[in-house]
Amino acid sequence: MKKELRSTEGAAPVGAYSQGLVVGDFVYTSGAGPLHPDTGEIVGDDVAAQTHQTMRNLGAILAAHGLGFDDVIKATVHLQHLKRDFAAFNEVYKSYFTQPYPVRTTVGSDLMNILVEIDFVAHKSA
Repeated sequence: MKKELRSTEGAAPVGAYSQGLVVGDFVYTSGAGPLHPDTGEIVGDDVAAQTHQTMRNLGAILAAHGLGFDDVIKATVHLQHLKRDFAAFNEVYKSYFTQPYPVRTTVGSDLMNILVEIDFVAHKSA
């Protein structure tokens, strides 16, 4: 059984996908980018600003199911310019978590006019 998660505080989907799904005790988010939830416009010209907006969007999706960043167990990160932007991205990203950090895969990807895209797997403890 799966349940769709929606939040007006996070950017709306721009294609045929859900913002997030609840399956049992797990929450899976779609890849989120730095889109403003009200305007759909890209927020920020650098990876730091875009990472902050992306994390705010993901935080809103998690909150729609009563979760926060400490409930995230896995992250997948796509960076348009992996070598150039990794350090700046990582500084922003780690500011949203406490240790132990979620497991993470970070790859370079050809993104559509954005510098960062992130998706999460989170777990809701009983």
